[in-house]
Amino acid sequence: MKIVITGGAGFIASHIADAYIALGHEVWIIDNLSTGKQENIPEKAHFIKMDVNDPAIHDLFSQEKFDIINHHAAQMDVRVSVNDPSHDARINILGGINIYEAAKNSGVKKIIFASSGGTVYGEQEIFPADESHPTKPISPYGVAKLSNEHYLYYYYAVYGIPYVAFRYANVYGPRQNPHGEAGVIAIFTQKLLAGQQPIINGDGLQTRDYVYVGDIVKANELAISTDMQGAFNIGTSIETDVNTLFRHLHSLIGATCSEQHIPAKTGEQRRSVLSYNHIHQQYGWEPSMEIRAGLDKTVEFFRVQST
Repeated sequence: MKIVITGGAGFIASHIADAYIALGHEVWIIDNLSTGKQENIPEKAHFIKMDVNDPAIHDLFSQEKFDIINHHAAQMDVRVSVNDPSHDARINILGGINIYEAAKNSGVKKIIFASSGGTVYGEQEIFPADESHPTKPISPYGVAKLSNEHYLYYYYAVYGIPYVAFRYANVYGPRQNPHGEAGVIAIFTQKLLAGQQPIINGDGLQTRDYVYVGDIVKANELAISTDMQGAFNIGTSIETDVNTLFRHLHSLIGATCSEQHIPAKTGEQRRSVLSYNHIHQQYGWEPSMEIRAGLDKTVEFFRVQST
C-alpha cells in the first residue's frame, strides 16, 4: 500500500514509518521539521517538507493517490495549548481538517489518527478509563484531539472514509524529545546522564500510564491490516507515579543526585490510566513491554546519543 505519515520525522511516527517500510509498504512522510528530526526519517521513505496547513497538500494527495493517511503531526505540548489556544487550534484542528479534506478529494481508503487518552477524558472518574468514559478535556490540546475524532466520524458518516483514532497513553522510548515540558522519561534520562538535577513537580505521586513506543507501533500495524474502525485506547492499564520513574531511572543510570521537588504545576492531572480491553478483545493487541525493560532500552538509546 501507499501510506503517507504526517509528522513522520517525530518520535512516535518515525518508528511507525520504519515498521511500515519493513512490511513492504511505500511510505511518504510529510513534516515541517519544527520539532521532528531529519535523522529520524527512514532512508527508504519519500520525504516532503511541508506544513499540515499548506494548501499544496491537496495537489500532493491528488497526484499520489495515497491509500492510507497516518496523521501524527501535531502541536503536542499541553502547556503551549493553554498559553495559546489559537495557535494550538490552527495546527491541531485546522491542520487536521486540511488533511481530511485532501483525503476526501483524493480517494483515501482509511485515516489513522493519533489521539490522546491522557487528555480527552479530562479528570478521570473511573480507573482505568475505557472508551465509554465521559470525554471532558480540560486543556485546549485535549479539546483539539477530541475535535479531530468528531471530524473523523463526520468524514466516515458522510463520505464513507473509515478511520481509527488511537487514544494513546503516555508514550516513551528511543527518539523521544527530551526538550520542553512533554516526555518526563526523556527529560529525566537526559538530565541524569548529563549529571544534572531533575526536578519533580509537586509530591511526585501523580500517576500516568506509560506505554512503550514499540507497542504503539504494533497497534498501528494492526490498523492497516484489519477492519479496525473507531476509537481505541492504547495503554497498559498500569499507573506509575513520577517518584517511581525517577527512582528506576536513577538506579539504571547509577546517578548520585538526590530527589528534589518543587511546588506542583497548577491544573496538572492527578491520575491517568487507560483500559486496553476493547482493542484486546477485538484485535488481540496488548502491551508487551514491562516498564523497567522499556526504561532500560530508553536509557541505552540516550546513553549512545550522548557519547
